[in-house]
Amino acid sequence: MRQLDLVVVVVYLVAIAWIGLRLAGRQKTAKDYFVGEGHMPWWTVSFSVVATETSVLTVISVPGGAYSGQGFGNVELALGYVIGRVVVATVLIPLYKRGGFVSAYQYLGTRFGLKLQGLASVTFVFTRLLAEGVRLFASAIPIKLLLDEFGVHAGYRLIIIVLTVITVVYTYLGGIKAVIWTDAIQMGLYLGGAILAIAVLSGHVGGSGFSDALHSGHFKLFDNNFDLAHILTSPFALPTAIIGGAIFAMASHGSDQLIVQRVLATRSLRDGQKAMIASGVFVTLQFAAFSLVGALLWSYNQGKSFSDLGLSSSDNLYPNFILHGLPVVVSGLLVAGILGAAMGSLSSALNSMSNSTVSDIIHSFFRSTPSEETLLKLARVMTLVWAVLMAVFACAFSTSTGNVYLTGLTIAGYTYGALLGAFLLGRIVRRANEVDSIVAFLVTVGLMTYVVRGVKIDVTVAGATVPTAIAAQWLVPIGVIVTLVVGGLMSLFHRAPEPVELPAGDGETGSGPDRVAVATGQD
Repeated sequence: MRQLDLVVVVVYLVAIAWIGLRLAGRQKTAKDYFVGEGHMPWWTVSFSVVATETSVLTVISVPGGAYSGQGFGNVELALGYVIGRVVVATVLIPLYKRGGFVSAYQYLGTRFGLKLQGLASVTFVFTRLLAEGVRLFASAIPIKLLLDEFGVHAGYRLIIIVLTVITVVYTYLGGIKAVIWTDAIQMGLYLGGAILAIAVLSGHVGGSGFSDALHSGHFKLFDNNFDLAHILTSPFALPTAIIGGAIFAMASHGSDQLIVQRVLATRSLRDGQKAMIASGVFVTLQFAAFSLVGALLWSYNQGKSFSDLGLSSSDNLYPNFILHGLPVVVSGLLVAGILGAAMGSLSSALNSMSNSTVSDIIHSFFRSTPSEETLLKLARVMTLVWAVLMAVFACAFSTSTGNVYLTGLTIAGYTYGALLGAFLLGRIVRRANEVDSIVAFLVTVGLMTYVVRGVKIDVTVAGATVPTAIAAQWLVPIGVIVTLVVGGLMSLFHRAPEPVELPAGDGETGSGPDRVAVATGQD
C-alpha cells in the first residue's frame, strides 16, 4: 500500500511544477520576473509570505515542541511577530511601494548611495546562501526518513539535488508569479494536512483527551517567568516573545529581501499592507494548528516519552503519526505537504537572491540602462547560479556533524540588526550620510559576530549552572541600537546632507519605474 503514497508524492512534484508555470505565464521584463509587474492578489502574496518563512523544520518541530512541554509557546511568539508586521506595514512598505522599487535595498541606495545598497545586498545574499543552504540540508533529514518508510533509500545529496532541480524549473521560467502561486498551494496543503490530523486525533481522543491536555499544561500560552536570565535566554519568555519578537519581525519582514519582494508584487500600497498584516494572522493560526496537533498527540500517546514510542527525537513525532496513524493516500498527501514546505522556502530564496543580485549589485556596474531583455536574461542566469551554489553548500553538510538547525537559527543574528538599523538610520537620523551608514553597518556586523559567538549568560537548570546564548529575538534590537548610536554620533561631526526625494511612483496602484536604474535614482 505504500506504493500508493509514493505515487501521490511523485504526482504532486510533477503537478506543482506544471501548475506554477501555467499560472505564471510568460515573463517579458525583469520587473515582471521579480515583482510580477505589481499585479499579484494580496491574499496569494500573504500565503506566499507564510510559506516562505515556513520550513520543513517548522512543520515537524512545532508539534514535537508542544508535545514535550512548550505548549502553545509558538503562538505567543507569533503575537509578537504580528506587532512587528503592523509596524512594517505602516512605516516601511509605503517607502517601497511609492518608490516603485523591485528591491528593498534600493531605498538605501536612494537615501545613502549605491555603496550601502551594494553592501546591504551582498550581506543579504551571503546570509541567505548560508541560511537556506542549512535549511535545505535540514529539510532533507526528515524527507529521507519518510522515503525510507516508503522503501525508497535515497541519500541526502540525491534528495537535495532532486528538490533543487524540480524547484528551479518553475522558478527559472516563471519568476515571482510561479513562486507566489506555488507557495500559496503548498501552504494550503501542509496547513490542510494539520487540520486533517487534528480531525483524526480528535476522533481518537474525544473530549477527555482535550481536557487531559489542558490540565497537563499542553495548552499553556504565556511564559510568565520574569527572571532576568530567563528573559534574556528563552525565546518563550513573555517580554522576549512580544517585544523581542516584534523587533525581530521588523527586521525579517521589513529589511530582508526574501519577504519584501513578495509584498512589492501586490497591486497597491493598501494591498501590500493587507498582505503583510494578514501573513502575521495566518502564521499565528498555523502555529496554533501545529501546536494543537502536538497537544492531541500527547493525549493520543497517553503522555509516553519519545524513547517509549521508539522515536529518537521530538522531530520524529509528527512524521511518525503521518506514516502510521493516517490512511494510505492521506499520508502521501501530508508527506507531499512537507516536501512543499521545503520547496516553498527554496523557490522564494532563489528568486529573491537573483533579484537582489541583479537589481542591487550587477546593475550598478552598467553606465547606461540595460535593455529589459538583458535584465531578464541576467535574472534567469543568477537564479541558476544561486541554485547550484545553494545545493553545493547544502550537500557539504552531508558529511558534517553538529546541529544544523541551531546553525540556521543563529545566522540571522549576525546581520538582521545591521540591516534594519540602516533603514531606521535613514528614516530617523536626517543628518546621517553614506559614510556614517557604512561605518555603522560594518561595526554592527562585527559586534554582533562577537555577541552571537562569544556572549553567554549563566542560567540555572535543574540545579546546575549552564552558559546559555542570548535569545535570537534580542540580537536584532541590540544590532539596531548599535547601528543608530554609531551612525548618529558620526553624523554630529559633519553638515547635514541635502534631502533626497524618492523616485516618483504611485503608491496606490503599485506602478513605478519599469527600469531598475530609475528606481535607484541613476540616470
